[in-house]
Amino acid sequence: MEIYEPEEDSFLMQAYIKKYSKGVVLDMGTGTGIQAEEAAGSKKVVKVFGVDINEEAIKHCIRNQKSKKIIFATSDLFTLFKVDRRYIGTKFDTIIFNPPYLPNDPKIKDKALDGGKKGYELICGFLHESKNFLKPNGKILLLFSSLTSKPTLDNFLIKNHWKFKEITKKHIFFEDLYLYLIELEK
Repeated sequence: MEIYEPEEDSFLMQAYIKKYSKGVVLDMGTGTGIQAEEAAGSKKVVKVFGVDINEEAIKHCIRNQKSKKIIFATSDLFTLFKVDRRYIGTKFDTIIFNPPYLPNDPKIKDKALDGGKKGYELICGFLHESKNFLKPNGKILLLFSSLTSKPTLDNFLIKNHWKFKEITKKHIFFEDLYLYLIELEK
């Protein structure tokens, strides 16, 4: 499995990491670890977990790790925090996720790109599970594409009692990228 190399989406998100990250941070799908390293550089952050389903990505992150605040580990979404006794019960102030958000293309077998049949299934599953791992007042930074169906994702968030705001939007090539700040309704 190849490591997802940072592209426009990663750099767009990276520009907002220090502003919104605080406390204990989870960088879900860490890839090369640039979001985890960026978060660790904030004085408001005490610890960062960088997780990825791709073992090669985690090995890469550990070899290139700059901050001692970061724990890199292999995990399929939140599995690490459900099965590893050291981390069971861990909750996060901030969760960062630049997920695979493209609709499934049978010709491309890359988990770093495949967000599900319509592109939003993985994101919806992640959001559903996130409720169990956010501290009170915890926030999620989520990046996704117009190819993911923004109206479907917005409806999912509303229906599941999430508050959200669009922090930024960027048009590239054939799509728009959106960065949302999401939190549970009080």
